[in-house]
Amino acid sequence: MPEAGVAAKGLGRAVIFLGPPGAGKGTQAKQIAESYGAPHISTGDMFRDHVSRGTPLGLRAKAIMERGELVPDDLVLSMVEERISREDCRHGFILDGFPRTLPQAQRLEEILGRCKVQPLVVHFVVDANQLMRRLTGRRTCAIGGEIYNIYDHPPKVPGRCDRDGGNLVQRPDDREEVIAERLAAYQRQTSPLVDYYRGRGVLRDVDGMAAPATVTKDVLEVLAQKQ
Repeated sequence: MPEAGVAAKGLGRAVIFLGPPGAGKGTQAKQIAESYGAPHISTGDMFRDHVSRGTPLGLRAKAIMERGELVPDDLVLSMVEERISREDCRHGFILDGFPRTLPQAQRLEEILGRCKVQPLVVHFVVDANQLMRRLTGRRTCAIGGEIYNIYDHPPKVPGRCDRDGGNLVQRPDDREEVIAERLAAYQRQTSPLVDYYRGRGVLRDVDGMAAPATVTKDVLEVLAQKQ
């Protein structure tokens, strides 16, 4: 974990977690954000919140997400810009699941420029064959949002969260047929971001196939180099 002084200082930049579905971005983002006391901004969580509340935005996004397709830019860009303009993001934040396309990355670069925030991209490298196992086995606590995997990280009691006993559910977009489309969409639209950010000298690779604790350690080392 970062020393207290480092955590108090904050990340000092926009940290972008980049990788395909199932790469562990969400799990790592939550832990790193907690370590630094920084906001963890997940566009997926924001959209799921809108869906659960039945907002107009949520109703529009629901069908798109359940097909495993990427949410269009016009639904996500304004939400992200509003979120990172808040006071709690002034000392840095983690973006989890955004940007997903080159146009989004270019627009985000403009937004960060206006905010005078520098980006750092952490690229989670994983084996494609492992992604399907990770995603089809993923279960999420309906109460606290804790994430399990019935193959690699099962709960002590099947179907129940270890922390609060909540029901463990499979997200609609974790069905096998939906996952196949999500991975195809990633290759088409998001994979080119690796070259985009590497060309700008702001991308660092992390082995996403390592044990979660090792991945966390590696990410913290990358962030420490940029303090």
